[in-house]
Amino acid sequence: MSSKIIEYEISPDGLVPNLLAFNVGVEVGQLLALSAILIVMGFWRRTTGFLRHAYTANVAMMCAGFMLVGYQLTGYFIA
Repeated sequence: MSSKIIEYEISPDGLVPNLLAFNVGVEVGQLLALSAILIVMGFWRRTTGFLRHAYTANVAMMCAGFMLVGYQLTGYFIA
């Protein structure tokens, strides 16, 4: 994500404020996403089907993580 900021045309005189604003914006976005996920997870844990579906959800997230690592490593070694 941080490599995308290089593509923007930023004036040198406002570089530090622009970088700070960009980084603060990214962090605020991450906090909002985490908050939403925690709220949804809190409601999901109270349902009767949580234990039944939690294992499947964990396996799906692990598979997605392994695929992402494989994708990144493939790009690293090929590029």
